[in-house]
Amino acid sequence: MQQHSPRANPATGAPRSGREGDVLAVVSQSGPTVSFFDATSDRHLETIEVLAQPHELFFDPTQRLLWCTSAYHSGYYHANSGRRTEVTVIDPDARRVVEVIDLAPEHGPHGLALDAERGRLYVSVEGAADRPGGVVVIDTATRKPVGRIDTDAPGPHWFAIDPSGRTGYATNKEAPFVSVVDLERGTLTAKVEVPGSEGLAVSADHAFVASPYGGSFFETGEKRPATGIRVIDHLTATVVDTLPTQDVVLPMHLTSTGLVLAGEAPMEPDPDTRLGRQAPGRLSVFSATTRERVGEVEVGLCPLTISSSPDGRLAYVASVVSSTVDVVDLEALEPLARIDIPRNGEPGAHGLAYIPRAV
Repeated sequence: MQQHSPRANPATGAPRSGREGDVLAVVSQSGPTVSFFDATSDRHLETIEVLAQPHELFFDPTQRLLWCTSAYHSGYYHANSGRRTEVTVIDPDARRVVEVIDLAPEHGPHGLALDAERGRLYVSVEGAADRPGGVVVIDTATRKPVGRIDTDAPGPHWFAIDPSGRTGYATNKEAPFVSVVDLERGTLTAKVEVPGSEGLAVSADHAFVASPYGGSFFETGEKRPATGIRVIDHLTATVVDTLPTQDVVLPMHLTSTGLVLAGEAPMEPDPDTRLGRQAPGRLSVFSATTRERVGEVEVGLCPLTISSSPDGRLAYVASVVSSTVDVVDLEALEPLARIDIPRNGEPGAHGLAYIPRAV
């Protein structure tokens, strides 16, 4: 991909003003590190070490803390050397680890969702012989677990909540449904049928779910379901539409301006690696209101996490195989910059968090 100036839109030449003091934090899964970059210039500020296999990041603006999950000792969901049990708490201003929270016996923490108003952080965890997968509830003020919600699936991976903070959705890679939970009662309320699922994004009215499970695209001898984004209606807990995609979708994200962002990962089977052989990824953009496709932008190899600036003008796409973050102008649908993320072998760039400057 052509490299562009990190400070200017290639279409207009305009600098990224209004972001002075803002910071982008990026996980390197094999680093294992969290790196911090200036959101105006993409200049590297600092890198801190964390526990092995960090996955997702989430910024709590109330406590001004970063939460980082570590899912495995090594490897991936489908091939790992054992599940970790920790969530790391990071001060993004001082750029230091504040605390490591051990969720044992819960293990395989991955997805993060925050209800800042109620001070609740939701962390998806994988199941075990004596319990299904679920969501651990953490009080963000005390940083202590205060509950657990079962999802009735072995491997919930991504988790998101609706804007009201009352309903949560867990996507399950191999289970043929999305788990819908009542966050106030702490109970599973519905299972929405889909052929396995990856990332998701939730608006006030709908959940947008990447389906099917990406791992199914490495299986042979079986008919693969069509790739796309299943649209789930909140009121009926049913799939009401499917947004077609060319390739399997892994991450999903909803911007503040109502754009649904999907990371497509073109791939071919490769006998030498379980991840397959990747072609350049694709950021596909849809309108959450009309569900129409707005456009697409080429990104790195195997996009795995997507975030955006609070004003919804910039997208950040972390691609794990190329270990890069692509900065995309969502108004012009043009790439602005590509940031290389340090790694120690494969994989690399994973979780992302945009951190506005302290006021």
